[in-house]
Amino acid sequence: MRQIMAFLTVTVAVFCAEALPHSYFKLRKHRGVKTESPFTEKYFTQTLDHFNFNSMGNGTFSQRYLITDKYWEKGVGPVFFYTGNEGDIWDFALNSGFITELAAQQRALVIFAEHRYYGTSLPFGHDSFNIPEIGLLTVEQALADYSVMITELKQQLAATRCPVIVFGGSYGGMLSVYMRLKYPNVVAGALAASAPILSTAGLGDSRQFFRDVTADFENIAPECREAVRGAFHQLKELAENQDYSHIQSEFSLCKPPSSAQDVHQLNGLLRNAFTMMAMLDYPYSTHFMGNMPANPVKVACETMLSGSDLLANLRNTAAIVYNSTGQLACFDLYSLYLECADPTGCGLGFNSMAWDYQACTEVNLCFESNNVTDMFPPMTFTEAERERYCSKRWAVVPRPDWFKTQFWGDALSTASNIIFSNGDLDPWANGGVRKSLSSSLIAINIPEGAHHLDLRGHDDADPASVVTARKTEADVIAQWVKMERSRLLHL
Repeated sequence: MRQIMAFLTVTVAVFCAEALPHSYFKLRKHRGVKTESPFTEKYFTQTLDHFNFNSMGNGTFSQRYLITDKYWEKGVGPVFFYTGNEGDIWDFALNSGFITELAAQQRALVIFAEHRYYGTSLPFGHDSFNIPEIGLLTVEQALADYSVMITELKQQLAATRCPVIVFGGSYGGMLSVYMRLKYPNVVAGALAASAPILSTAGLGDSRQFFRDVTADFENIAPECREAVRGAFHQLKELAENQDYSHIQSEFSLCKPPSSAQDVHQLNGLLRNAFTMMAMLDYPYSTHFMGNMPANPVKVACETMLSGSDLLANLRNTAAIVYNSTGQLACFDLYSLYLECADPTGCGLGFNSMAWDYQACTEVNLCFESNNVTDMFPPMTFTEAERERYCSKRWAVVPRPDWFKTQFWGDALSTASNIIFSNGDLDPWANGGVRKSLSSSLIAINIPEGAHHLDLRGHDDADPASVVTARKTEADVIAQWVKMERSRLLHL
């Protein structure tokens, strides 16, 4: 699935004007209806190291981006630029329909840029995840990539007087905030959806995330929370008695666990299933980060309360995430879930390696569950544990306070033109900005919203709160575009 891009050695970053041999379209299936993506896939010749003018810093790599001018009033309309996050850029483009819908309204050019070291944008091909090659995976390099790409593409497309608004969800939303902070000369405003810029800077309570995951299920029914807690307690008792064959049969494991580490892995896999359902608690079925039914938290609670066998119920609830097709004959503990420096999950494959490295360096994700403020087994992930893991895995020492210094932490009051949107159903929400900080640092809270639901395209099942949020976002962005266009015309 992931093509490996050739490593080029050109002295400067220039716009790769040639598209693929033909426009690259992907068909997606949304609620049973196939629709065609408007995007063309292209590659940009990007600087390998923006902060090193010697030897390796003179190299380049091919960075993927998706573009459509279908809605654009050429040379006049704004540029809507998605700051790609930790995955294949097509996954985000095909699940962020609000941006193209807004582009149709405001006659904008739309670009989705892939983050270095993700998807096919691998600076050193298969060697990208070796040490020291992975050392060029930093937030600062990614932001510089986007700034260079925006500047060059605007020149190539005769769009130098077109205002740029950046968009992003989750980590991509964090990058949108940082783009506005670091490159206000390049971007006029940012919509940061579900961007946990405070918790990932080490600000806040390490118990918050799994407490909020628990609250999502508790809000369906307190009995649901207690059923989950009871199931994990039964699993703990079986593990303490080393009744591994019983654990294997209850959870349909491919192999019986044989150690405390195997049980720890099982706990992590099960906890991760609840995390995914809480994040993706959309009012309709989705195929983003796996296949998820409509209202998966409600479905999970119905499953947990479906009978007296709590362990079977827990297995079947996890299967909503790990076996949505019903085709898995058994669960392989170490292939379905990888433990990493992000206790909320890194995913699988190359993308998981890249995110693990970022969680070992700049992105602080020291969250824990404790079975007191949440319904999960006690699983710590302290700064000391993070440091030990990262030293062994990547030969790096994390910088837990770096985001506070580099990206302002919670001292954002002098910034401008940023929308922070968060949904109350999203366990990441309370790690972000929930209150407006000024007339142009606007917090939008969506009572019925899951993880960056507002970036998804219109759907008849959308709650009224997300419809209202999108209307507010559209109006604010239109104002920013108008103000920036006026400024540019008077230069």
